[in-house]
Amino acid sequence: MPSPTTVSRAFSVIRQSRKVGRIRFPLLGYQVTLLDALPEAGGTLRTALPPYRLPREVLAQETQRLMSIGIEFFAHHVLGRDVSLDELRADYRAVFLGPGRQQGREWSVDGRVPADLHTGLRLLQEWVAVGTIPDVKSAAIVGGGNSAVDLARVLRKTGAEVHVITHDALPKLGVPPEGAMKAIPREVKQAQEEGVVFHEHRGIQRLILRGERVVGVEMVHMKKLPRPDGSIEIVPFEGTETVLHVEQVIPAIGQVVLAAGMERILEGRPFFAVDLWGHVVNHPGVFAGGDARQGSRGTVSGAVGDGRRAALAIDGYLRGVEVSEHCAEAIPLDSLNLNYFEHAPRAEEPLLSVEERSGDAEVAGGLIEHQVMAESLRCFSCGECLACDNCWTLCPDQSVLKTKELASDGSHYVFDYDYCKGCGLCARECPSGYIVMEDELLFAGQYK
Repeated sequence: MPSPTTVSRAFSVIRQSRKVGRIRFPLLGYQVTLLDALPEAGGTLRTALPPYRLPREVLAQETQRLMSIGIEFFAHHVLGRDVSLDELRADYRAVFLGPGRQQGREWSVDGRVPADLHTGLRLLQEWVAVGTIPDVKSAAIVGGGNSAVDLARVLRKTGAEVHVITHDALPKLGVPPEGAMKAIPREVKQAQEEGVVFHEHRGIQRLILRGERVVGVEMVHMKKLPRPDGSIEIVPFEGTETVLHVEQVIPAIGQVVLAAGMERILEGRPFFAVDLWGHVVNHPGVFAGGDARQGSRGTVSGAVGDGRRAALAIDGYLRGVEVSEHCAEAIPLDSLNLNYFEHAPRAEEPLLSVEERSGDAEVAGGLIEHQVMAESLRCFSCGECLACDNCWTLCPDQSVLKTKELASDGSHYVFDYDYCKGCGLCARECPSGYIVMEDELLFAGQYK
């Protein structure tokens, strides 16, 4: 079942399976209805993601591909206004909520805010929708996520001097993920190439106003200190103050779920509390995911993954089957035999030069077909059988047998332990670490 997790203010509902003509709704056999507050599907991808990151023709093709498999789509349906959650739960067997994060967090400096305050998300939505943005010569953007970086790059395209102020460190080698900016590292690097100035480990201590108009900010160095309860306290260091002259301050410190129509499900929280499979805690038959999920990193791939897991969970819920996920242990590099793999360079995505990054042109393009094929050949298939026949060919005792049926998952190899002497040659010469040698311990006359 396709996921609506990337769709702003969207929710999907599942009816009993039904056949119409030759189309089965959709891939798992259920009819899916998608309701959205917007006139078109796409949500934040359509309303706030700049075209230089996601070309509109690509988005249109992808949404059309999903709709063509038989999803019923109803635009201009606002939860809490046009339909209630109770009505949906009464009419449908399962409900999935994917509203995204549409309400900006409150921001001020000692209770003071500029008279012309704009949030980063609202400015991005305005720019994507109508192609305009406030004309400023200089701006300070507060935040370290993708929205902050996107807005910084958009403002740079207008010729503005742009500064990003963040409590976190720039993403680079040696910086732990929990201490780095949440923005995608390559986006940060590209923004730096385009002239955006980043002030890491900094916060705003004071707004410098002339009347109600911002003329500058006083920055101060910030440090993260652990509290006894395990939380982090961000404290300023006196004596590290510096003044930055800008004419606009824009907070981009994140958003929370707009609770309208979902108050009872949210229970006062800014995000949905769900398990691994998207079940909303204490609300059977209701699932949620995407940006609205507690702990979401705010990525498209993460939202798609949430949708896939929720689809499997909904299928299990409707059939009365418990879903579970098999988590295989990671294969360490020293378990692979790299002698069987040719060295090959990583394919590099095409990247526009700084001078070419104007308008809506896609900055980082996708790999072309032969690059994709070359990348697939670089895969080690860690822990997966390659059906290379090494174990069968090299076994000195002929204790590895091969059945008539050819299988790619290793199931057509059979080990005859009556003849195996445990030399370990098969494991050493297995390219992908699929064969593992383990010691057998004798306890009370039984192998364990």
